[in-house]
Amino acid sequence: MKTHYWSRLERWSARWVRWHTALVLLFLVAPILIIMPLSFNSTSYFSYPMTGVSLRWYETVFTDGQWQRAFLNSLGIGFASTLLATVLGTLAALGLSRASFPWRGVVMPLLISPMITPIVVVAAGFYYVFAPLGLVDSYLGVILAHAVLGTPFVVITVCAALQSFDHSLTRAASGLGARPWVNFRRVTLPLIAPGVATGAVFAFATSFDEVVVVLFIGGSEQRTVPRQMWNGIRDQIDPSILAVATLLILVVLALYACTSWLSKRHSGEIPE
Repeated sequence: MKTHYWSRLERWSARWVRWHTALVLLFLVAPILIIMPLSFNSTSYFSYPMTGVSLRWYETVFTDGQWQRAFLNSLGIGFASTLLATVLGTLAALGLSRASFPWRGVVMPLLISPMITPIVVVAAGFYYVFAPLGLVDSYLGVILAHAVLGTPFVVITVCAALQSFDHSLTRAASGLGARPWVNFRRVTLPLIAPGVATGAVFAFATSFDEVVVVLFIGGSEQRTVPRQMWNGIRDQIDPSILAVATLLILVVLALYACTSWLSKRHSGEIPE
């Protein structure tokens, strides 16, 4: 009798956990889910319920010159800053992984400080540093700023990959006559590549989604997708913003699928 009672209690507890988990997930994703159908609304203003179905706002996004330029700027700045952040973050993680590296407890918090400091403070700091150097209202300034924001993600993921790295492999390669660059390219990099790629994905997502820094140090030529959306909300309520938001959701889902695949590859669930 007692066994039957505890069995029922476990079943009810499991159902309670599942229902509450579903409610929490619904609460979190509801604002995102409501955006997607509204992007197909036929009216020229935000309205709900929908009065009709149309693809006019997607057509506006893909044919309007300002949106096209914003997408190209976001992609160009994102890829350039990701490349720079990946190189710098990987080198920093390799240095931090050495047992002989001094002041690790001080350097690591400094490297990841851009991701924990309020973004407005970081953006203001970029402005006061870049203005005397002539990097305000320039692509180089925005790329460097986004690289700084993305580097902490690369450092964290590569450091995590290096925790399971067997350093005796590099010592063996060096003993066989491999030079440092060959040692890194043929031994270290293939083993930490999933961590490097995951950090690069997060760095790109950070750059593609960032708006505050661009508002501080970017000009009209460096207008990215988030800044174009900001201008659309501030100047006028443009429903094409909903179409762009839906496209960004799809981009985020693609990046999430990419990171999930990389995590499975790193854990050995996907065969080489």
